[in-house]
Amino acid sequence: MAERHSRPAKVKNKNPAGVQITAEQILREAKERQEAPLTIPKQKITDKEELDEYKLRKRKEFEDKIQRNRHGFANYMKYAKWEESLGEMDRARSIYERALDVDHTSQLLWLRYAEMEMKHKNINRARNIFDRAVTILPRVDAFWYKYVYLEELLDNIAGARQVFERWMKWEPVEEAWMAYVKLEQRYKELDRARDIFRRFVGVHPLPKNWIKWAKFEESVGKIDIAREIYEQCIETLGDEHIDQNVYVSFAKFETRQKELERARAIYKYALEKLPKGQAENLHNVYTQFEKQHGGKDGIEDVVLGKRRLKYEDELASNPKNYDLWFDYVRLEEGAGNSTKIRDVYERAIAQVPPIAEKRFWRRYIYLWLFYAIWEESVAGDNDRAKQVYQQALNVIPHKTFTFAKLWLSYAKFLVRRMDLATARKTLGAALGVCPKEKLFKGYIELELQLREFDRVRVLYEKYLQWNAANCYAWIKYAELERMLGDTDRARGIFEIAISQQVLDMPEVLWKGYIDFEADEGEWENARQLYERLLQRTDHVKVWISFANFEVSAEDQSATRTHEAREIFQRAYNTLRNNPDRKPDRVVLLDAWSEFERTHGDDESLSAVESKKPRAVKKRRRIVDEQTGEMGGWEEYYDYVFPDEVGESGANRLLAMAHMWKRKMETGDDDDDDGSDDESDEESAEGRESAAESDSERPAKKGKWDEDEDEDEEHQERNGR
Repeated sequence: MAERHSRPAKVKNKNPAGVQITAEQILREAKERQEAPLTIPKQKITDKEELDEYKLRKRKEFEDKIQRNRHGFANYMKYAKWEESLGEMDRARSIYERALDVDHTSQLLWLRYAEMEMKHKNINRARNIFDRAVTILPRVDAFWYKYVYLEELLDNIAGARQVFERWMKWEPVEEAWMAYVKLEQRYKELDRARDIFRRFVGVHPLPKNWIKWAKFEESVGKIDIAREIYEQCIETLGDEHIDQNVYVSFAKFETRQKELERARAIYKYALEKLPKGQAENLHNVYTQFEKQHGGKDGIEDVVLGKRRLKYEDELASNPKNYDLWFDYVRLEEGAGNSTKIRDVYERAIAQVPPIAEKRFWRRYIYLWLFYAIWEESVAGDNDRAKQVYQQALNVIPHKTFTFAKLWLSYAKFLVRRMDLATARKTLGAALGVCPKEKLFKGYIELELQLREFDRVRVLYEKYLQWNAANCYAWIKYAELERMLGDTDRARGIFEIAISQQVLDMPEVLWKGYIDFEADEGEWENARQLYERLLQRTDHVKVWISFANFEVSAEDQSATRTHEAREIFQRAYNTLRNNPDRKPDRVVLLDAWSEFERTHGDDESLSAVESKKPRAVKKRRRIVDEQTGEMGGWEEYYDYVFPDEVGESGANRLLAMAHMWKRKMETGDDDDDDGSDDESDEESAEGRESAAESDSERPAKKGKWDEDEDEDEEHQERNGR
């Protein structure tokens, strides 16, 4: 009952009310109903006795607070302020003095004490307080500033100057010196200000302080003195402590005085003197200067110097970044300064990879190649280019790896210089030290261009001695002999090639040999080659190629279609004997069908189509390759060919027994018929046999294996 009464009542009428209440009205009513806050009633004192009683009570409260917390200076200041409000200045001073006895390092106490005296125009007392403060705490700048402000407020400039002089003896921060200078500027004492600046840069010899002094002299019209200050700053600080801002300020000063050549000379001098990493702003300012006051050449020089600085900084952090060296070289090549280009190349090739692995040397070798090409094509120094090639070849560890491109580039360079003997010796040495396929190809191509066919034959023989499994070399060698008109020699090369035990791409070699015989019109030789190839392999693509060859053969134009069809039939009979090659039979039948569509008639096409299989979904156990244990089941598609349907009576009887057993277990013959019908609908061709449904049902119950399912499938298909 209690739970029932605690539930909120359901609202039955959910329609909107006739009179709506706005948010403004709700806030107004809340404000009106809000209760007024409690206020402390004001106490009115009517006579002196009541006032004395009030003072005694308040003083006792303040004294109690001070006694409880002796270091609570907020209580002292409140106490002193209360006494000040009553006009009891002596009592207020006594309270401040008591607080200073507790902690004389409190800056706030000194300032409040002095402000109280200044407020009541007790000037000498305020001076006395500030004098005591700066004597006890000379490193607190706030006391000095307040002291100087007091003296200047009283127009006692001499007294303010004396305070500054006392302060400067402590060598304060830069702001204090600048405040002293501004004081003298306000009263037009320029000589005194100049003397203060001279003492200032002696105590704080920073570049920015020299710049302040020079700008001061410029502001008062002393241009020669300002220039002398800049020069003295550069001489005094030296290269170690100089800053780019000094040069920038000096150059801008000369620009304002219309001395553009002086400014340009300062910029260039600074760029030469300063380290690369300390002149970023200097480059930007110099670029802006040249854009405003210089010509095209000056702007390009500035931009070039800025990019050069960027590359130097990046290379300093990672000197093995060869891509960055390429960009740097292209920059210098665009500038056209041969000395700098050669210097950058020499610095780049000096960065040898530390690890003898080819992948770390690939980009590095291109530095040598570009260097040699530049020396030959741009600089025109062939002797130096030759030295670059030789040095590059000496750097590479040829026993571990080599670069054929470098050898071939050097050989082509020698050929361009008509030094064929040295070029051949170079490539021969390369083949002897580190033979590579690319070296053989490049050397052979070079001799072919020179029409030295005997040398080409020798190179091909060495090439094949080095790698007899290279089908590309055999084919090219035979093509060379055919080009020279020696057909028998080319055929002999092909025969030697196909007799090799190991070949990297034998199918390409056989195809090249067959194409060679077909191009020569030796159709019978080509057929024999196909027969020999089929003795080695009965790949389906070989059969299809053989059949297509027969169609295109020109020696038996009348019967070539019949011959091709017989080859297809031979291939089909061969593949049918191997049950593991059902996918190859499908590929063969597809090619055969395409052939019949092009060269046959409807009868021959229908005969081939009738041989095509249909796809059947089956299940098989998954076997773990490592442990050999039986796992779960997986589905796969198998091909059932029409010529494979036909089983013995024993298998049919076994299938019928399995069907009777399932019916006895389920007790519902109609359901089995329905299951068969459903299986028929899931067939790949729309008419699935009852055997397929039987092959799926045992898999669901887990009582029969795969062989029994296949027997049932064949038997039920024969029954249908």
